[in-house]
Amino acid sequence: MSGSGFSAVKVSEHVWWVGAIDWALRDFHGYSTQRGSTYNAYLVMGDYPILVDTVKAQFRDEMLARVASVVNPADVKVVVSHHAEMDHSGSLPQVIDIIKPDKVYASQMGVKNLHDQFHGLGEVTAVKDSETLKLAGLTFTFLETRMLHWPDSMISYLHEDELVFSQDGFGMHLATPRLFADENDPAVMLYEGKKYYANILLPYSPLVLKLLDRIRLLGISIRTIAPDHGPVWRKDLGTLLGWYARWAEQKPENRAVLAHDSMWQSTAMMARSMADGLREGGTDVAVIPMSCMSRSDVMTELLCAGAFLVGSPTLNNGMFPTVADVLTYAKGLKPRNLIGAAFGSHGWSGEACAQIETALREMGVEIALPAMRLKFVPDAAALDQCREFGRAVAAKLQERVGM
Repeated sequence: MSGSGFSAVKVSEHVWWVGAIDWALRDFHGYSTQRGSTYNAYLVMGDYPILVDTVKAQFRDEMLARVASVVNPADVKVVVSHHAEMDHSGSLPQVIDIIKPDKVYASQMGVKNLHDQFHGLGEVTAVKDSETLKLAGLTFTFLETRMLHWPDSMISYLHEDELVFSQDGFGMHLATPRLFADENDPAVMLYEGKKYYANILLPYSPLVLKLLDRIRLLGISIRTIAPDHGPVWRKDLGTLLGWYARWAEQKPENRAVLAHDSMWQSTAMMARSMADGLREGGTDVAVIPMSCMSRSDVMTELLCAGAFLVGSPTLNNGMFPTVADVLTYAKGLKPRNLIGAAFGSHGWSGEACAQIETALREMGVEIALPAMRLKFVPDAAALDQCREFGRAVAAKLQERVGM
């Protein structure tokens, strides 16, 4: 078909990509998405067309136009919803009204969540965990992946194409005209995959490890992984699966993250001296000034780190707002296996460091050294102390990681 304005892209023998590219997205639930995103939907062409997932509501017409470049949307007989979150289901009610499919499938929790979101949606049929269905002459096996990252989440395996529709797993927020992972810069793929994992999937790492084991024990051959965000993987799947195994294990590495903010640059001076000490002590360090960087940048760097140093001035007897923000965000994402420390300059009270230590302990971070608190502007001797503080943290971290 032609004249739709948008084109589908063939993924495998039976599967076409019919999603949408969101070039403008810059924030996703407080996660900075500086490279935009995609909302991936897929058209499966068997004895009749099947639509796998939909897109964010405002991209409905674009998705249907891509479907129309392959087949009349009214010919679609089945819709599968792997995940009820609005970036994948926002257009589902309108799509159902337009194409009038014979069946809509979701997980058992997916049926509940879809009806809780879209009142009057109509019938949705639940598929069970490990259930195999013949649809359009093709074989689909459905696996529940509860809390990866919603209770309703599931994935499916298309046997004939050896393809996994992986929903939000193995995805990333990356707007790109190049649909396949192997067509994109490997460094960008690694960074955006890591950022996505750290800011979306990190709290569920034990479940990720169980899913990887489950897939391995199934003994299925996988040629393609088709996620709901970002490029499709058709090569180097071992690299992708290796990334997930490493990230899910959260084994501490000889790397520190130093997040801070500053009112009059005294705490920032401390941070720079500590960074020098960490480097001199043989530990890599990411310095993140919260005045110009995002909470999601901190989590991305923490994913492959072993130490978390947090600095703040004291404002109104408390932490600086950006520092409190990142600690609240990090606590919810549950990073593990970290040592940490607090530091900061203050004027007449200086409560921020104690509050940071409390927040770190609540995250399960082991306090490596008592907080480094300085009054007003640090002099050369004080900055030397900060540098030695960094060296001491490096030594403790290296002992922990077995160096």
